[in-house]
Amino acid sequence: MAKHLDLEEQEQLAEIKHFWNEYGNLITWAVIIVFGSIAAWNGWQYWQRTQAAQAATLYDEVERAAMAGDLNRVERAFSDMKDKFGRTTYAQQAGLLAAKVLAERGKADAAKAALGWVADKASDEGYQALARLRLAAVLAEAKAYDEAIKQLSAQFPKEFEPLAADRRGDVYSLQGKKDQAKAEYSNAYKGLDERTEYRQMVGVKLSALGVDPQQVAPAPAASAAASGSAKP
Repeated sequence: MAKHLDLEEQEQLAEIKHFWNEYGNLITWAVIIVFGSIAAWNGWQYWQRTQAAQAATLYDEVERAAMAGDLNRVERAFSDMKDKFGRTTYAQQAGLLAAKVLAERGKADAAKAALGWVADKASDEGYQALARLRLAAVLAEAKAYDEAIKQLSAQFPKEFEPLAADRRGDVYSLQGKKDQAKAEYSNAYKGLDERTEYRQMVGVKLSALGVDPQQVAPAPAASAAASGSAKP
């Protein structure tokens, strides 16, 4: 009986050796790939967390410099942010903040550079849109109207389209192009939620150009009635 069991064990060992000789390398590499992938993922996650923490610290530096009105420190901290953490949302936020402070303190060129960087490099389309809107305002103030319109002619997310139209209306109004301004303000007025104060501001601009805002967009009750009468 003992010899019989020994023979069975030997056969099993032989089968195992044969299997390992045939598939051992494949199994080993599969294990290495699996554990290597896990290690790489954990390393990536750690790197991401580290980057975010460092970027947050540097953003705080930009914010403190902005609050203190230290423009040199603002520019220096923002430059560091771009170089080291340019792909993070903190860098995009820092660009908008730096541009605001720089523009308020009369450093229009530095503000334009910061906004241009966000508009070109931001991974978030919302930050890109905000940068373009603000950059257009700075350009218009410098009477660089064609450049402002160029920024406002870019593709905007749907929710920003009325704001871009309003800003185009502002630029055309500054140029004395009343017909174009009316058209853009009208588009903005129609695209904005009727409950927002911003829409009322656009309505004031239309009125100043001799356009009745109520003629641009029908009253809600009239719209509802028209929709109801259109139903079969």
